[in-house]
Amino acid sequence: MGDDHGVAATGERADSRFPRRVYDVGDEPDARASLANERTFLAWIRTGLALAASGVALEALDLDVRPGLRLTAALLLVALSAVAPVLAWFRWAAVERALRLRRPLPASPLGPLVALGAAVAAVLVLVGLLTA
Repeated sequence: MGDDHGVAATGERADSRFPRRVYDVGDEPDARASLANERTFLAWIRTGLALAASGVALEALDLDVRPGLRLTAALLLVALSAVAPVLAWFRWAAVERALRLRRPLPASPLGPLVALGAAVAAVLVLVGLLTA
């Protein structure tokens, strides 16, 4: 039998995967950890889509909210929707590298940023409702 070092079950060489910065280091981690990392990444993508839909709906619906505050909240939600997938990608890569190098998982600003942004947007809508 030949040496299968560096060859995935599909026959794909580990060093041909993208991004190389992630896959060219360390050893293959437990597949369950990598798949959990991927599921988390996809959850952040879904969160970004929900933020975009919320921002668009807030501005598109004829709500009794002060227009300036409504627009500000909607823009904040849409901006968060653009930032979340980008930060999620970098988070996925950092976690995958840490798994491969058997290092502690890095901290991420993604959760606190989205939580703070959503809270600010909610306060803007609430103030816009009360002052309309």
